[in-house]
Amino acid sequence: MGSIPGVSLLLLVATVSLLTSSSVHGGKILVFPVDGSHWVNMDLLIQSLYSRGHEVTVVRTSTSWYVKESAPHYRSITVTLPSAISIEEEDFFVTFLVKMLAIRKEGASLSGFVKFYWEMVGTLSNIHQQASQLAVEMFENKTLMQSIRDTQFDMVLIDPGLPVGVLVAHELKLPTVFNVRWITSGEGHFVVAPSPTSYVPMSECAVSDKMTFRQRFKNTFQYFLNRCVERFVVCPPYDRLVDRYFGPDVKFYHLLQGADIWLMRVDFVFEFPRPTMPNIAYIGGFQTKPSKPLSSELEEFVQSSGEHGFILMSLGTLVNGLPEEITSEIAAAFAQIPQKVIWKHSSKPPKNVGNNTLLVKWMPQNDLLGHPKIKAFVAHGGTNGIYEAMYHGVPIVGIPLLFDQFENILRMEERGAAKAVDVTQLTHQNFLEAIQEVLHNPSYGTNMKRLSALHRDKPMHPLETALYWIEFVMRHKGASHSRTESYKMPWYAFHSVDVMCFLMAVLLTLTAVAAASIRFLCLRLCRRKKTKKE
Repeated sequence: MGSIPGVSLLLLVATVSLLTSSSVHGGKILVFPVDGSHWVNMDLLIQSLYSRGHEVTVVRTSTSWYVKESAPHYRSITVTLPSAISIEEEDFFVTFLVKMLAIRKEGASLSGFVKFYWEMVGTLSNIHQQASQLAVEMFENKTLMQSIRDTQFDMVLIDPGLPVGVLVAHELKLPTVFNVRWITSGEGHFVVAPSPTSYVPMSECAVSDKMTFRQRFKNTFQYFLNRCVERFVVCPPYDRLVDRYFGPDVKFYHLLQGADIWLMRVDFVFEFPRPTMPNIAYIGGFQTKPSKPLSSELEEFVQSSGEHGFILMSLGTLVNGLPEEITSEIAAAFAQIPQKVIWKHSSKPPKNVGNNTLLVKWMPQNDLLGHPKIKAFVAHGGTNGIYEAMYHGVPIVGIPLLFDQFENILRMEERGAAKAVDVTQLTHQNFLEAIQEVLHNPSYGTNMKRLSALHRDKPMHPLETALYWIEFVMRHKGASHSRTESYKMPWYAFHSVDVMCFLMAVLLTLTAVAAASIRFLCLRLCRRKKTKKE
């Protein structure tokens, strides 16, 4: 009995040691985020890193509207740019959506295609031109750069959608981790992993992995189009910076491909199978979590739905860009169903909102998706909403509006867990039919619950996977052992063009020798015959 206090003391010391070890061994992380919805993902990672004792510093611009200058879980470095980056303007995506809807309403004509890409490429070029100025402002501020060096960061965590942090990490000679799905002008895999166009859908090409000849042709064309955009639109402003600050021997695209770890916000329950690389860690759905109880007001509204349950609708901030005639058609369809509807809607309310519909400016989306009375989720197809719906097993009625939303909804359609409606062709009738199909055809709910079971069945939560690899890079000062160096090879060597040319030369030489030998033998035989005749 006398030994128990000593054992208790040892346990107490061990417990205190475990609790304080994260702060004692905590690292220093420099973060380059992207504003808007991307920040929601990055902020969750930062909060988790902070809770484990790491010191986080976020680089932001003075015009950022999501990334705040002060927060309890990070300190910030604020940089003032000559002009604001377009995506940091609060109404940017709404304005862009209005333009895209107008173009799409013209139909699938050649002129519509040209207008669509002209607008996309122009916007993309403008964004990267503006974003590249962040590197200039940092590099030219010698005091700031010296302060960053003196802090002695352990690594750089980057959202490479705007890849300025890649240049800063190279200047500081620090290992890098990407929090990524979209990079520069497309999906991250296409920069770092083999991507056969025969079964890997390209960015901006809404097809499945089982393509017809026509779809494969379209997919291959999209691949070359994306490469052209990357080469001639996205990379030039960063190439100029690399040449200016690092010299001609350094290539921006090589810096982009040289990240130690890619935390890919993808789960193959959602994504189509494709080739990958050993330094890619998959963290799709890392923001998902169990639901919490609703407020008394929301719970009362939800319970009033009775046996019919309720539908949740959210198009994010993009709903402000929908014309009133479209929101009126949506409202008219909702008014005809027995379910209650909770609709996130911060702009002018439609005039024909039914008594069953509650309009709110904000809602606890995850908690509502996890409520037992929910029947369907009407969504625009943003990645966060898709994963939350999949986590809770809620089928989707998709109204894709921009960017990857078309591909996201297509992936859920292919798995039988969603039904898409074209927003440019939306009427109260076809929207109502889509809702009723998802509500009354049990296969949608069954398929989504199956996806939910697959998504949850992992050895560790995706957030834990992300944190493990970030700390792995800090512990080992990088992860170069898992990174291929193939991106440094010349294009002709990477594609084995030189080997094929050599083999063709050998084959042609052997063919020529064989032909010459046969000709020589034939001529010799002819001379013998001629001699015998004489």
